[in-house]
Amino acid sequence: MNPAFNICYIVGAMSLTPDLRPYSVQGDYVIAADRGFDSLMAYGVKPDLAVGDFDSLGHRPSHPNVIQLPAEKDDTDMVYAIRKGLELGYRRFILLGGVGGRLEHTLGNLQLLDWLARHGAQGFLAGEKTVATCIRDGMSLTFPPSMSGYLSVFCNSGTAEGVDLSGLKYPLTGYTLTGDFPLGVSNQFLDGPASVSVGKGSLLLIWEDRGDFYAKLPRLWAK
Repeated sequence: MNPAFNICYIVGAMSLTPDLRPYSVQGDYVIAADRGFDSLMAYGVKPDLAVGDFDSLGHRPSHPNVIQLPAEKDDTDMVYAIRKGLELGYRRFILLGGVGGRLEHTLGNLQLLDWLARHGAQGFLAGEKTVATCIRDGMSLTFPPSMSGYLSVFCNSGTAEGVDLSGLKYPLTGYTLTGDFPLGVSNQFLDGPASVSVGKGSLLLIWEDRGDFYAKLPRLWAK
C-alpha cells in the first residue's frame, strides 16, 4: 500500500458520533491524540499509535505504541500527531474531535488545514454537522451533486486571487477574496455539482455535514 493514497486518521479529545468514527482500511493509520484514545476505545477502534501529554486523558494509555509528550511544548498533541503522519508518508488526513470544544483549539486546528496544504497534503477537520478543508495555489475541489445546505469560503489571510466558485447560488469568477472581510460566508449548494478553485493564496472551506461525510469523501480530495 502507498501511504500517500491512504488516510491518516487523527482523533482528538472529543466524543465521537457513529457517523464520524474512523472507518480505516488496510494501509490507513489511526493516531489517538490524548483523550481521543478513550473515544476510540468506546467504539472498539484500536489506534496504531497514541500520542500526547495525556493531561486530558488523565493517565498513560495501556497500548503497545505510546509516545508521551511533555506538558510544556510548542506543538499541540494534534500537531505532533500530524507531523508523525507526514513523517510516515501520509498526505491525506482526517482530523476528528477537533471542533466544538475550546475555541482556541478549534481555531488552531483550522490553521492546521492550511499548514497541511503547504506541506503538499490535504486535511479534513470533521465534527458534528461541520466539515472543513483548505485549498491553495492552483488547487481545486469539486463537490458531488448530492451536496446540500451551506458552504462558506474564506480567505485564510492576506489575499486569495483568482477565486472561482461555480455551481453555487452566488458564483464568482477570477475574484480576489481578502482575509479581512467574510464575503464568502453562507453560500449555498444547488442541484448539480459545485467547484471551488484558487489561483494564488489560501482558501478555507466549511460546509454542513448531514451524516454522510464518508460517503462523499472519495469525491472531495482536492486536485
